[in-house]
Amino acid sequence: MTMVIERPMAIPSPALFEELCQTLEEMEVPEGYRAEITGGKIIMSPWSQGYYLDIMDSLADQLRPHLPAGHRVSVAPCLYVFPEQSRAFGPDLHVADAQATRIRSPRLPGHALSLVAELTSASTADVDRYDKVECYGVAGVPVYLLVDMQKGSLTVYTAPSAQGYQQQNTVLFGPTVALPAPFDCAIDTADWEK
Repeated sequence: MTMVIERPMAIPSPALFEELCQTLEEMEVPEGYRAEITGGKIIMSPWSQGYYLDIMDSLADQLRPHLPAGHRVSVAPCLYVFPEQSRAFGPDLHVADAQATRIRSPRLPGHALSLVAELTSASTADVDRYDKVECYGVAGVPVYLLVDMQKGSLTVYTAPSAQGYQQQNTVLFGPTVALPAPFDCAIDTADWEK
């Protein structure tokens, strides 16, 4: 079940985005849920299924030797903000500049990200497949990995631009998939099949 707290505005203003961030910081998110801000809405969705951890751990282990200097990979719950797009997301897995995230705030800067991975759930798959693809691409995140758990596929989005990602490669779980700079490595998805 996904819960939505919504303000009646099509395009949130910076003031509304700030208000939503404040509300999110002050609200009690029910145990077992996480909250994100998308298009003027606070969306609470349940945490991932347990077996998703195998894929997140596999991905983190494969990325760790190839991280850009000064970056770290984590699956810890964090909220990365994109104020210019009125978005704030808590990615399933994220690689970010460690220096930029050493702040005393629950809001981490989206510009610090070098890679984001989202594992879809039935209730929020469309946000991962569309809204986050656009947001991360426009924000300049070099690599976005969409692990579609319903389809059993991995999509690698690269070449971010002001219009979003310019390149994508989708494969069903099984083969090894190349990641471009700043990682320049291959991700083996063979063990990701159910």
